Amino acid sequence: MHPIIRKTLVSTETIYADGGKAAAKPLVMIAAAAVIKNPWAGEGFVEDLGPKIREYAPILGELLTGLIIKEAGSGENVEAFGKCAVVGMDGELEHASALIHTLHFGNHYRSAVQAKSYLAFNNTRGPANAPVLIPMMQKNDEGSREHYLTYQFAIPDAPASDEIVVAIGAALGGRPHHRIGNRYLDLKELGNDAQNPAAV
Repeated sequence: MHPIIRKTLVSTETIYADGGKAAAKPLVMIAAAAVIKNPWAGEGFVEDLGPKIREYAPILGELLTGLIIKEAGSGENVEAFGKCAVVGMDGELEHASALIHTLHFGNHYRSAVQAKSYLAFNNTRGPANAPVLIPMMQKNDEGSREHYLTYQFAIPDAPASDEIVVAIGAALGGRPHHRIGNRYLDLKELGNDAQNPAAV
């Protein structure tokens, strides 16, 4: 294991019923996280984050993708995906953003699940046991609202003040009883174009 990584975590949640009604297909959501030493900790304000992004982001992308695929059974089983990072209190939000908002990180996961969409994302700062919130959307269709999901968990001892939690998430289906329609129906009702949904 790379020396910057203190530990990894895989969390799986299965929802069998929602709203008092059993799911025809249980919803399985998975998160894979790495707790790492913040590579910019103690260096003051660093103007160029690029060198360490290129050094660490591919390692994290490959590691976390492997953990997700192992738990999901295959990349094909993943229907929705997302990513997030939580930087400890002595770090900058930019440090959390740096390691996940790069193709050096996300393309490992995107390729493994054969996705076209960008990864939904969240980046925050917090203490140990801070909420880790991974928003997700359908891997090939950003307008598939039944796949708008968030997986939430926490790690009791992370992030320390000089650490970052980096995580990706997967859903093996949509919400059990989705019934809010989709953006394409909204566009039709509003008479707007899919390429310009706000009609501006």
